[in-house]
Amino acid sequence: MTINQDMQRWSATDEGPFFERKSALDRSSGRMRPRKTADLALDIAETLSAMANADGGDLIIGMENDGEVSGVPHPADKIRLLTGIPKDRNYLSPPLPCIVREITSENGKLLLHFQVDWSPSVHLLADSRCLLRVGSSNQPFDKDKIKALKDAKHQGLFERTFPTGGGIEDLNKDLLEHFAEKTGPGQSWRDALAHLRLIEGRNNHAVPTLSALLLFAREPARWHERCGIDFVRWEGTERRSGADLNITKRFQIEAPLAVLLDKTFEAIKPFIRERQHLHDLFFVEKLEYPTFAWQEAIINAVAHRDYAIRGLGIEVWMFDDRMEIRSPGLPPAPVTLDALARHRHIHCSRNPLIVRVLTILGYMRELGEGVPRMFDEMEKAGCYPPRFADIGGVVQVTLRNEPIYDRITLEWLSKFKEIELTGDQKRILAYAHAHDNKFTSRNYQNLIGTDIYGASNAIKDMIRKGIVRSDSKRSRIYRVQEPFEVQPNMPPGFSDLLSVLQKTGGIRNEDIRKILGLKRIAATRYLNDLTNAGWLKKPDRRGLGAFYLPGHRLLNHSQISNNNHETDAIDHETDSIK
Repeated sequence: MTINQDMQRWSATDEGPFFERKSALDRSSGRMRPRKTADLALDIAETLSAMANADGGDLIIGMENDGEVSGVPHPADKIRLLTGIPKDRNYLSPPLPCIVREITSENGKLLLHFQVDWSPSVHLLADSRCLLRVGSSNQPFDKDKIKALKDAKHQGLFERTFPTGGGIEDLNKDLLEHFAEKTGPGQSWRDALAHLRLIEGRNNHAVPTLSALLLFAREPARWHERCGIDFVRWEGTERRSGADLNITKRFQIEAPLAVLLDKTFEAIKPFIRERQHLHDLFFVEKLEYPTFAWQEAIINAVAHRDYAIRGLGIEVWMFDDRMEIRSPGLPPAPVTLDALARHRHIHCSRNPLIVRVLTILGYMRELGEGVPRMFDEMEKAGCYPPRFADIGGVVQVTLRNEPIYDRITLEWLSKFKEIELTGDQKRILAYAHAHDNKFTSRNYQNLIGTDIYGASNAIKDMIRKGIVRSDSKRSRIYRVQEPFEVQPNMPPGFSDLLSVLQKTGGIRNEDIRKILGLKRIAATRYLNDLTNAGWLKKPDRRGLGAFYLPGHRLLNHSQISNNNHETDAIDHETDSIK
């Protein structure tokens, strides 16, 4: 790949787990000047250490966020300092292996390219901070977990071994060409493999790593006996054997990892039934499992399984009421099953090379985001959250296709679909719906299994969103307020007030003036007309600070007939609103 092609690729690439670009210019004073070398050096040290502690990546200095090449205008001695940072113990401990290039663009501007690989060591900054690359940012990492991270790092060495007898000729060239296209225009597959350290030169020959063979080999089972996926469809809700064996379908999917996932999705998709009993709720698709949830579980199994365990493979078991995805090996620390169950955005790769290739191929996106989104998708579909379990050193992810709520409750909950709520908040709403639309903090604690502080934070959030309010200031009873809906014969301008009514539980004269642009007297007449028509309720106190509550016509969502005498006065005051 030429220098121009490199720069085109860097300009077009989005910043993320494996790529970062930084400007060497300071525009804070209103004119461009070189950034302070110390600030730039710290940026370089932080990004390189974070990438080395994660899955590696590329850092470009001298390029703006929009991809414009602005250059590094620093003198030669400062350039030497910047390019030497990876090996300088004044910045990093221990020093990290890194390929550094000085590149001059067509218009004579200098760029610095740092290419850092995943590292089996944990790298700290000079001030003893530890950073981890998460998405497109460098996140602080708990020092107490550094030893666990170090132990986990050494698990990543297995995919970098060189199986005896493996050679470039064992790789599928069509898959390699497709992969090279994904890495950027003009890059050969040899360059792409070498860039990611999937191949290394030995005795004048390019030798593939185990990860390269698993990803691209024509016969991956030659290099790992159980690198495919076993699918079993069981009849009923439990596994039986012997004379009562209840397997209705069983097959094995074998292919290079680069295409194994697509082949697996296509093979399993016919077994995902449609959920005919649900209609127009939280989700678009009406399958018994949200597509993202079950596919993400399989992607994680392929990407993060322990390939050093050669006697076990990935298994997908499907029962009438659930799907179980089993992957050999527990998550590498600091990832734990408890952290996954709590939706925590946490990531550590046992197989960083495989993860990086699957990311380039589009199967994985923001690392650490997949599991939280699995929970979100299951909640949106009205299903139980995923369950993670340790079954004798095998991670089992269970997805249940049974809805948590009955059809009527789900239809009622759909009224809140435009409001961002957690699964626990939806559960307390469903509880309240069955109890005269009321609940207490104690009800929330008992239902969700949290303490008073967790319940308080969740209830306050629902109050801020206008769907829950207390009966009075000292009341411990909370009442659910269904989202107000725009009705076809509401007075002009009234629909614009619904968001304030929903959030605050009422409205004042000053709100009318601000939202509808009316004068004080006109706003007063408008409020009186709304009150007389039943859209608002008269407040206990009068005056400009009076707080008007939702009236019976709004609360009951009743159909309003076209009654001109009720809305004539309102129409007169709101001509300017139309």
